[in-house]
Amino acid sequence: MKTASLTSDVQYHETRPTIQVLLETENGKEIRIAFKKGQVMKEHKTPFAIVVEIFEGGIDFGVNGEVLNLVKGDLVSLDGGVPHDLTAVKDSIVRLSLNKADSAKRVEDVANKS
Repeated sequence: MKTASLTSDVQYHETRPTIQVLLETENGKEIRIAFKKGQVMKEHKTPFAIVVEIFEGGIDFGVNGEVLNLVKGDLVSLDGGVPHDLTAVKDSIVRLSLNKADSAKRVEDVANKS
């Protein structure tokens, strides 16, 4: 058994989203992305399907030319290869569920280049 918390030891970076792997299992990875209001993850794609949960705050989630205004409790799933971007409309905690074959470093690279 493994445990983790989406709210313990949350760290916000001043200029970009903060990425932290919370759990890694035989099936996937659970990642926390902490955004300060106004921070962005520029358009990018994932090689595998993902699920995004807004745990706290609010995110403008751009996909296919549409912007979804996601708030606490909202979930969105995307197939791999779909371009998307995220903009925090307030300080936010986002849970990202990744396929086991995907890389947390890839997510960090997106945040660092945004």
